[in-house]
Amino acid sequence: MNIEFDKGSYRDPAGKIFYYKGRVLRGLNSKGVERFKHIKENNILDESIKQNFLIPTKEVTDLPKINELSEFDLILEHKKIDYITYPYEWCFDQLKDAAIHHLNFQLFLLEKNCVLIDASAYNIQFLNSKPIFIDTLSLSEYKAGSYWTGHKQFCENFLNPLILSSKKGIDFNNWFKGNLEGITTSDLNNILSLKDKLNFSLFFHVFLMDRYEKKALLKPKEISQQVEGKKALSKKSYKGMLLQLKKFILGLSKDKTLSKWSNYSENNSYNSEEEVKKIRIVEDFIKKNKFNYLADLGCNDGLYSFKSLKCGAKKVFGFDSDLNVLNKAYLNSKKNNLNFQPVYMDFTNPSSNLGWDEKERLGLNFRMRFNGMIALALYHHIVIGNNIPMEEAVAWLIRFAPKGIIEFVPKEDDMIKEMTKLKGDIFENYNEERFKFILEKKAKIVGTNKVSSSGRVLYEYSSI
Repeated sequence: MNIEFDKGSYRDPAGKIFYYKGRVLRGLNSKGVERFKHIKENNILDESIKQNFLIPTKEVTDLPKINELSEFDLILEHKKIDYITYPYEWCFDQLKDAAIHHLNFQLFLLEKNCVLIDASAYNIQFLNSKPIFIDTLSLSEYKAGSYWTGHKQFCENFLNPLILSSKKGIDFNNWFKGNLEGITTSDLNNILSLKDKLNFSLFFHVFLMDRYEKKALLKPKEISQQVEGKKALSKKSYKGMLLQLKKFILGLSKDKTLSKWSNYSENNSYNSEEEVKKIRIVEDFIKKNKFNYLADLGCNDGLYSFKSLKCGAKKVFGFDSDLNVLNKAYLNSKKNNLNFQPVYMDFTNPSSNLGWDEKERLGLNFRMRFNGMIALALYHHIVIGNNIPMEEAVAWLIRFAPKGIIEFVPKEDDMIKEMTKLKGDIFENYNEERFKFILEKKAKIVGTNKVSSSGRVLYEYSSI
């Protein structure tokens, strides 16, 4: 029996995630069974799933009895997520929607005498543009008078990154990736101005939280005594704090400053006829293959992703390093309920294995499961813009999927002329003939199509 335990499933001793024959399963010990029993017997599990708060989950008994599973008293099966993403790979409105989902779930659970014992953003995944909670063991019985144990974690994982982006115009992603626990309240408090802190939510959840944490470090005994002597928190007050946070977060918006690629779909080096031709070629490629999972590398605002969905691609994952255009694509997809999921990625510094033993959060290469790939107007940015060797850039791109399209942009194109103005033309061997030679060593060239007067060419390849 080929059992694979999830290396990141260690934080809650009450259960472990493991995989078997493509299924996602969770083994529960006696403590986990106690929590699960409460939500099952009180109809909380079924209602949470029905209301689209919680990932579909059921008990299973069809697994062989082996030593690896002997520690578990009960085994659950969860609906499998197509592609796992992490908070540092989300755009602003994705994290915002995930935060609201968490708070709405908390409010729903409180009415049923249940709570979430933590507030990790990693407990939420996306089904296209819809957030879904995935950690069944985070649900536990509500004890009258208890406080929100996940408040600090919610601030670091959700609230603080959103405030950083909305109030200070600083993208949270790389900061979050550098500290997997989120953005500390102390760091955020040091950035906020006095005017910022006059806002009630910022004063309470950032300034006062920071003071409390610093006092706890300096006078732990005093804080411990204060905690022991705390008055019970009524359910009404608990609910009121959640509602106040929800109202504040709903009012946050992403900084409106234009980024480099904000208007690329409208202002690029193609004329209208060339763009129509390029779209038609991509559409024909998608219609011919009808991919289950398509990766759109450098998706920008999602133009080609959405065209691909209309032409038969079942689901598209759009990768881009520009968070403004990625956020625009996400909102468009959400509005039209499309099978599209955006993923933030710096193409020369993609997500790597991180966390405990470098296995807790898997890197991009370990999560890729795509049938098809399109990389339009991207290759030259990797090679010319970042000095990546041509051979390595080709190998990296075709590793995404066995079939795809790569656009080659020649030096004569205005975009490359602009890119080499400052650094000069230090790329003597960059030419289409060499690109074709490299690609042919890695895969079969199925077809080529010139799409612009400057000599841009779409190369369709197959490595199977």
